[in-house]
Amino acid sequence: MKTWIKRLALLMLALILAGIAVCAYIMHSAKDSVPVLNYHQINDRDENALTIHTDQFEVQMKYLADNGYHAITPAEMIDAWDNGTSLPDKPVIITFDDGYADNYRCAFPILQKYNLKGTIFLISDFVSTYPNYLTWSQIDEMQESGLIDFESHTLSHTELDKTSPEETWNQLDGSKKALEWHLHKEINFLAYPCGSYDEELQQLVKKAGYKGAFTVNFGSADKSENHYILDRVPIFGCTNHTLMRYKMRLNYTPIFAPLARFHKNLLENDHTFIAKFIPTP
Repeated sequence: MKTWIKRLALLMLALILAGIAVCAYIMHSAKDSVPVLNYHQINDRDENALTIHTDQFEVQMKYLADNGYHAITPAEMIDAWDNGTSLPDKPVIITFDDGYADNYRCAFPILQKYNLKGTIFLISDFVSTYPNYLTWSQIDEMQESGLIDFESHTLSHTELDKTSPEETWNQLDGSKKALEWHLHKEINFLAYPCGSYDEELQQLVKKAGYKGAFTVNFGSADKSENHYILDRVPIFGCTNHTLMRYKMRLNYTPIFAPLARFHKNLLENDHTFIAKFIPTP
């Protein structure tokens, strides 16, 4: 009996060491990847999956500032990949989808406090139209600060892989031109509404003149990755998003991203029981 216990213990130790070795290899292989944090709403009013409370967001931004992270823009990342320009140590991209008014009221002052750059993907037809979304004057103020970059989230947040080619082009090209006219800058990046995309859509995005596009797939952006299906790290979930969970997602994305994809696949195929045993922060 003792012999079997020893063998079992040795087997468990071997598996643990192998797991550590695999994790170390994965992290080393992804050392040049860039975490692209994906936020939506930042406020203390809403209690939904797309919202982070203001105090949580400040703790997260303080963590970045205190631990040597440097916030960059998508353009800086792509320029480094394509042209060999240098990136700072521990680069990170902070993105916000949709362009909610609370990005100005709640998130912007915190980014200013810690001198962190952010990128907001705007639904251009919603700007200065609906009360819960940014106004052009707020956008101008943020852009003039030098900290906030604005890019496209289409005209009206239509799922682009479900529209006609004509409407898809209108959403891509129309938003790009409208934002360029208002902001007097090139719009080079897109965030797919609802994260929906396909091969044909990627080609249209490229044809419209965008240099890259972001999904909501959990993962770090990597140079070897197709520039038109760049991964991000979702950071929302209301009060469930503790600082520990945030740290794990930020620092160990290469390890947890495959597990998250496996977990999602299990759920989509109704294997909910098995999915419960897959660790995903």
